[in-house]
Amino acid sequence: MASRKAGTRGKAAAAKQAQRGSSNVFSMFEQAQIQEFKEAFSCIDQNRDGIICKSDLRETYSQLGKVSVPEEELDAMLQEGKGPINFTVFLTLFGEKLNGTDPEEAILNAFRMFDPSGKGVVNKDEFKQLLLTQADKFSPAEVEQMFALTPMDLAGDVDYKSLCYIITHGDEKEE
Repeated sequence: MASRKAGTRGKAAAAKQAQRGSSNVFSMFEQAQIQEFKEAFSCIDQNRDGIICKSDLRETYSQLGKVSVPEEELDAMLQEGKGPINFTVFLTLFGEKLNGTDPEEAILNAFRMFDPSGKGVVNKDEFKQLLLTQADKFSPAEVEQMFALTPMDLAGDVDYKSLCYIITHGDEKEE
């Protein structure tokens, strides 16, 4: 009985850890697309435990006619999830691939151009002006929505290091 409870706790911990994928990933897709991803996830999750594991991948490949998939290839696929791959993580992985999120370091370097003193913050008003007037211009409503989720320092400036983390990993508060 004790080993059964330990196994249940282990699965619960793995499932909780798998929820690290950002829940805002659902806003990146239409409902019909999410349903298609759910169907694909169900096809891959062969043992129906809600987590894609190596045996699930191996069985999926087998059903597709590829019987000898190198262990390294399967491991590399699972490593992309940086932990157990539940549906939210699965969707996040596809969202990153489809939407081309830049690596965190590239985003940080872009912000550093506006932070010559290296304090890790950019002036909120200057940043707002850039968002409203440059490149893919934000609407005033989009800027306000973004600032509602943007970490600020005590002076009201944008903490861009934290913002970069949110952009690339999701908002931890959402979990």
